Amino acid sequence: MRRGTMLRIAICDDICDARLQLRANLERLLELREMEAVFFEFSAGENLLRWMQTHSGEVDLIFLDMKMGELDGMETARKLRAADAMVQLVFVTSYADRVFDGYSVGALGYLMKPPKRKDLEQILERTLGQLYQNEAKTFFCRYGDVTYRIPYQKIRYFASERRKITCVTSERKFEFYDKLDHVAEQVGSQFVRIHQRYLVYAPAVDCVTTGEVRIGGETLPISRSFRPTAMLALTRSSLGDG
Repeated sequence: MRRGTMLRIAICDDICDARLQLRANLERLLELREMEAVFFEFSAGENLLRWMQTHSGEVDLIFLDMKMGELDGMETARKLRAADAMVQLVFVTSYADRVFDGYSVGALGYLMKPPKRKDLEQILERTLGQLYQNEAKTFFCRYGDVTYRIPYQKIRYFASERRKITCVTSERKFEFYDKLDHVAEQVGSQFVRIHQRYLVYAPAVDCVTTGEVRIGGETLPISRSFRPTAMLALTRSSLGDG
């Protein structure tokens, strides 16, 4: 995991004391690692899902109580996984017979209440290892106090307006300050510069003509100066040669 990245952790449990205890234990372990974290707490799966609709990409790790109100942890996890394939999920429960249920949603682990220190340490190790592996296919950007984690597969294109960059994804838009040249250096060859203002994710392009690309229902121009290299790169991508 890249140096200076803050770990974003959500805890969803309908029992306040359980949330507080888990957070306190995590804070102690992270302090020993000299790592910082920001926590988000939710008392119901419905609240977490509603929040995630407008905060996609802002959480790295989610702890879910298995048994909660109307929407239990497993159903919450299914909805979370459908929206975000990369967020790390960990179940916390008092029921040992549910341990194997988490495999269906790609859960990182399972903790029995109250979580033991060694088990939490293992979860953190696995979380950091997974985040490190995902970095090669994830774009990180910062706007204000928030660091966003955006999987490449969700990105359609980057648009530049002076110093502000807008990252347009299949779900929402992210804004941050940078230069498009710098963004292009970070994301690599799967992203193709088609204009001074536009950098597109080649696998997301639906159609290419001489002067424009269609992507996610939008049409973007290919400028004359970028046309030769853009057409070659997009053609290679469409043929699976990129």
